[in-house]
Amino acid sequence: MKSFTVNKYSKKEKLHLTETAEPLVKDNDVLVQVYATGVNLLDAKIRNGEFKIFLPYKTPFTLGHDVAGVVIKVGSQVSKFKVGDEIYARPSDHRIGTFAEYISMDESDVALKPKNLSMEEASSIPLVGLTAWQALLEKGNIKKGQKVFIQAGSGGVGTFAIQLAKHLGATVATTTSSANIDLVKSLGADIVIDYKTEDFETILKDYDLVLNSQDTKTLEKSLRILKPNGKVISISGPPDTDFADDISLPWYLRLIMKMLSLGIKNKARRLGVNYSFLFMRADGNQLSEITKLINEGIIKPVMDKVFPFDQTNEALAYVEAGRSKGKVVIKVKSK
Repeated sequence: MKSFTVNKYSKKEKLHLTETAEPLVKDNDVLVQVYATGVNLLDAKIRNGEFKIFLPYKTPFTLGHDVAGVVIKVGSQVSKFKVGDEIYARPSDHRIGTFAEYISMDESDVALKPKNLSMEEASSIPLVGLTAWQALLEKGNIKKGQKVFIQAGSGGVGTFAIQLAKHLGATVATTTSSANIDLVKSLGADIVIDYKTEDFETILKDYDLVLNSQDTKTLEKSLRILKPNGKVISISGPPDTDFADDISLPWYLRLIMKMLSLGIKNKARRLGVNYSFLFMRADGNQLSEITKLINEGIIKPVMDKVFPFDQTNEALAYVEAGRSKGKVVIKVKSK
């Protein structure tokens, strides 16, 4: 099969279109023919080697974290899916590889595709949807009437998180450029801040939760807009010891995580607020809950561009430029 592989960790290295073996199907696996795959900034960070310390993929490996497609084979112990099912998923870490014609995944990572979405639309959802779900519901425990600040509202995670936070009954503030103000308002944002001309720290106060996806300076400012015991949940780092425990890292890596997050943890403590890092995980059950919201019309995908499979490198470069509205998708196969 054809796949785009990382042959060497490097910011300058392009992905290589390669003939690779069709993936093996274990007892609990489904083999999926890939119709579309979403592109994420995470893909670039993994190619660059930024997460090698806790995700040491051995090169060469196939990149890609979002998939929509059709089940073409099932393992002997699979009970949830059958051949012919249209599915979508974010494969678990160490089993990524959606920039390919086929991928094998554990059935626990997979959900039936929303009926009202195309393959391209469905492939835009899993990673950003699960990120928002785990940040707002699992870690954030958002309640009706609370105030949530979601940074970069026109990005992939932002467009999904705004819709989910509004569904949960929160008041939502976000940042974006002037060109995307109408977009984020249409998704439900109550307060929109033009990050180029306004400073959110002078506008927002007493927030319950911040979903941080930006740099260290923005993260530190985010701590100061929280009410006592408020939470900053960061998807851009630094990683902390709770994360190290969650993925069972050895003691020396746990120590590194502690040192990386010590500064921001201490600043949060002095302000009487909380900091935590989120590196989302695959979860087919949560994705099934997201499917319900999509089928009911509560959440809609926001897509920027669809690239053909042979332009996967161009798609990744477009995402890295940081100007996409919503998600960028690669079409691997026509339905």
